[in-house]
Amino acid sequence: MKKLFAIIFTILFCMPVYGAKKSFDFEGKGYLGTLPNLTRQYQPAEPKSTKPIIEQVENFHSADLIKPVPRDNPAFVNIILKQDKTTRYVNDINEFIPMLEKIYNSIENGESVQLFNAKVYFFNKNADYLRDKYIERPEGEYISFKRLMALSTHAKSIALLRFEAQKYNPYLAYSGAGYIYDPDNIAQQLEYLKKEVERAILLLKDAN
Repeated sequence: MKKLFAIIFTILFCMPVYGAKKSFDFEGKGYLGTLPNLTRQYQPAEPKSTKPIIEQVENFHSADLIKPVPRDNPAFVNIILKQDKTTRYVNDINEFIPMLEKIYNSIENGESVQLFNAKVYFFNKNADYLRDKYIERPEGEYISFKRLMALSTHAKSIALLRFEAQKYNPYLAYSGAGYIYDPDNIAQQLEYLKKEVERAILLLKDAN
């Protein structure tokens, strides 16, 4: 009897239970349960803009990394640097051209002693500066330099002559020593000076 009961219990246990609801089936179907809706809570991260990383270098000593310019090498100076053909001396004497043109026009237009002497004074001051700057240099032997120095002395003497003539004219006779203050003599001296000024202007322009 016990043996029969055991057989019946075994048959009942092994038989499928019809009407029962399956929750899981692991053969090739995977998990059949309910998954949470992740899209509601998950927010995709916004792409961040990428910036280049610039490394700042402080206390950079270029002298330790860059070779010095070979300025003592004539080939580098003459070919690479290509020196300016306009020298400092030429720039200096070019400044005298408008000064001399003003003196020339002053004589040509018969300006007063005061206006003429003012223009000559300005020219002489610049000539003195040029003399001090180049008298001990090779430029001191240039024809243009010597011409400017001689012209400065001549213009100064004519300016002094006109000043003295205007000052002493009422008291001097135009004979003997007083002849130098004669208006005709002064006019002649001014004409000589005008020609020298004109030659000097042409010479300075040719020096460029």
